[in-house]
Amino acid sequence: MADSDRDLLLSRIRDVPDWPEPGVVFKDITPLLRDPAAFDTTVELLGAVGGEDVDVVVGIEARGFILGAPVAHRLGAGFVPIRKQGKLPWATTAASYALEYGEATIEVHVDAFQPGERVLIVDDVLATGGTVRATVDLVRAAGADVVGVGILMELGFLGGRAKLPDVNVQSLLLV
Repeated sequence: MADSDRDLLLSRIRDVPDWPEPGVVFKDITPLLRDPAAFDTTVELLGAVGGEDVDVVVGIEARGFILGAPVAHRLGAGFVPIRKQGKLPWATTAASYALEYGEATIEVHVDAFQPGERVLIVDDVLATGGTVRATVDLVRAAGADVVGVGILMELGFLGGRAKLPDVNVQSLLLV
């Protein structure tokens, strides 16, 4: 990525201290989404992660939807949302992952992927890696191939990449 692209994206991500709780610095991407040049650059760079032959782009709830759908459109691919448990209206398959205090579950429709399809996973943040790992596992369980994971921001200090040694993870920004 060009330094000018990196600078543009970084300049459009706002730090919000003590949100949603004291001690947390939330990375707000709404200024990036509001800026047409920054948003377009983000979509272009995330789309490049999967190469030219992507069948389906997956967006992880919720900001992954905002980024993944335009990536799919740009690539001429389909879009599949990965949702929190209980949010999809039809038959689903699920994967659970550990949180600091408990567990979370994500779901996808059982017919979302076909064997052999090439899938690009897109999300806004890679933190501890649990959600992305569970998403990779859901895609692969359906027989599809994960060609890459495109991340806007990676919180490197949380070590999420370590949970994904078998996946091509490319983060646009390491923060």
